[in-house]
Amino acid sequence: MAVVDSAVYVDGLRRPGVVGLDETYEVVRDTGGVAWIGLYRPTIDELESVAAEFGLHHLAVEDALKGHQRSKLERYGDTLFLALRTARYIDETETVEFGELHVFVGPQFVVTVRHAESPDLALVRDRLEADPELLAKGPEAILYAVLDEVVDEYEPVIAGLENDIDEIEDQLFGEAEHDVLTRRIYDLSSEVIGFQRAVQPLIGIIGALQRGGDKYGVDLDLSHHLGDVLDHVTRAGERADSFRSLLDKALQAQSTLITRRMTEVSVAQNEQIKRITSWAAILFAPTLVGTVYGMNFRYMPELEWVFGYPFAMGLMLLLGIGLYVAFKRRDWL
Repeated sequence: MAVVDSAVYVDGLRRPGVVGLDETYEVVRDTGGVAWIGLYRPTIDELESVAAEFGLHHLAVEDALKGHQRSKLERYGDTLFLALRTARYIDETETVEFGELHVFVGPQFVVTVRHAESPDLALVRDRLEADPELLAKGPEAILYAVLDEVVDEYEPVIAGLENDIDEIEDQLFGEAEHDVLTRRIYDLSSEVIGFQRAVQPLIGIIGALQRGGDKYGVDLDLSHHLGDVLDHVTRAGERADSFRSLLDKALQAQSTLITRRMTEVSVAQNEQIKRITSWAAILFAPTLVGTVYGMNFRYMPELEWVFGYPFAMGLMLLLGIGLYVAFKRRDWL
């Protein structure tokens, strides 16, 4: 069901018995109240019905239908259009899930279009309906509550990312597999960048709403509430920046450790090659002498020499000892 909830509020109180879009339109016209229509992945016909009733700009409607929008704030006449990036941390997979929320705000209506499970706007609606005095301040009060919920859902994301970074720092100098750890650092960096893209534009959006409060007659109390939301989202942005810096350093440290361990392995291999080469040379020397004296030629010097055999054996031994001493002095053995 695309229409999650549709209600009309008069003086901060929900008008009972309002069911469906058509009845919502009629009650708003009759009472002059404020409609809040919550949509979840609406069809073209459903969103165009709302657009026709409240005069929503076709470009904003197109953005809300397509999704995949950057966070932004646009004004079309007396209607505001906000595209917000939502985020929630999933403990089971230790990942961050990003979504979109589009909000149309006019003099007598608020239309929210969700493309993800979060934020839970039903909770926002319940809190507002429990505070008629705040809800009576009009569409801007609903917008403030929605923004507050979006920013509040950033807090678990920050806590989850911080915990993941702590785990990476513990694994960095531990026994974790290099490929697995490097991949996790890279994936976490991508999530932090996505989180930055959600948070950073929202700082400017809320700041712009605050600055426009006087011009468009927004209740002063709501402006103060927006200031509190701005403080929270600014802190979230600062944490995201620090996370990215930490992960960049972790990736550099991981690269340095991999390079150092590869160097250590290469040095160890070189030492083994030196030993193998040294012993091969030592064993080759007597083999060479023996091979020369083993040639079956009739005329060879020292063939009939009494000391020929001891001389050959001594020569083999001296060559072996000489090569061993030479390699030992060079630390090859």
